[in-house]
Amino acid sequence: MKPWLAVAAGVFCIGWGGNQFTPMLIEYVHRAGYSRVDVDVLLGAYVLGLIPGLLVAAAMSNRYGRRPLMIAGLISSALGSLILATGELGGFPALFVGRLLCGLSVGVAMAVGSTWIAELSAPPYDTAPSGAGARRASIWLSLGLAIGPLCSGLLAQFAPLPLTLTYLVQAALCAPALWLVLTRTVETRGARVSGDLLSQLRVPAATHRRFVRVVAPMAPWVFGSAAIAYAIVPALVADRLGSWALLYTAGLTVLTLACGVLVQPVARRLDDHSSARAVVVSMVLMSAGVFAAVATAVTRSPAIAVLVAMLLGSAYGIAIVSGLLEIQRIAKPHELAGVSGVYYSLAYVGFLLPAVLAALAHYVSYPAMLTVVGLLAAVCTVICAAGWSKHLPARV
Repeated sequence: MKPWLAVAAGVFCIGWGGNQFTPMLIEYVHRAGYSRVDVDVLLGAYVLGLIPGLLVAAAMSNRYGRRPLMIAGLISSALGSLILATGELGGFPALFVGRLLCGLSVGVAMAVGSTWIAELSAPPYDTAPSGAGARRASIWLSLGLAIGPLCSGLLAQFAPLPLTLTYLVQAALCAPALWLVLTRTVETRGARVSGDLLSQLRVPAATHRRFVRVVAPMAPWVFGSAAIAYAIVPALVADRLGSWALLYTAGLTVLTLACGVLVQPVARRLDDHSSARAVVVSMVLMSAGVFAAVATAVTRSPAIAVLVAMLLGSAYGIAIVSGLLEIQRIAKPHELAGVSGVYYSLAYVGFLLPAVLAALAHYVSYPAMLTVVGLLAAVCTVICAAGWSKHLPARV
């Protein structure tokens, strides 16, 4: 087994754990009596663990190596799932803590796992073409994010202990992934970075004008688009689906992320060293997908919701790869993990969108709120396009 595949297995399991909660939202409302705001807060709660995980894990991996941090990420993912499995007994606090730990692990997978895969996809470890590392990392993460909700939806619908079993399955899968990381990987941080940890938290590449004017305006829409597709839209059409609402939500989540995976070879071809073409294309699809979500909110049509998932899933796939490729061109090798952490932190801010809209739904309708969100996406599209070929780093 190539070393990058062992890391990818760990990233896959952590992604599974991070997103297995999504189709369970309806179950927690119907079976456990939580409100829509409660479950959307739990959905976004792991952002509170994820962002520190992204920023601190990147700096710690530069100091102590990639392997120890990935091991910690897998342990956090398994522990988070085990705590979520006790949610019926522990209630909201247990679910919140479980989501925080899952978020911490996803932060490690994104900042450390993605960087490690990129390093192991380059000489002397591999002879893959340029850009393969970013694509491999995003594909394996997206696969985990897609397979997790598919399995949790099926288990919750047809297996016993619907609010428990799915989490136990994921925790069990972390064990072989942990063994692979321990025994089949190569440490790429041989020379440890000197200086204190606080100084390593500074990421100069995150202030690069290309990052600020092209990558940052796009980043929150990476997972903001996914959150709209599989957290907001299914709830808008749930009353039309009856007992099929859980499986429909799982299917829409899988469709969104499957489109995100399948479009990534296209994203690699769209990427251009001399322009922001791939970033702008992703933002155009984002805007179109959000306005299609407005149509879904008005009509409550499950069929239009499928179109929303395809549009926003494709936008997600192009955006996540194009952002990674942009930052790989901006960052110096020792800054890559840190700026990856900043990028993913901005990206996951979008995952708070369902909780914000659910809280505002008492005062404003979803069609009106989503229209405003669509207009904001259009404005960000214009901002990214304005930086089309500006502040480009020297091509090596």
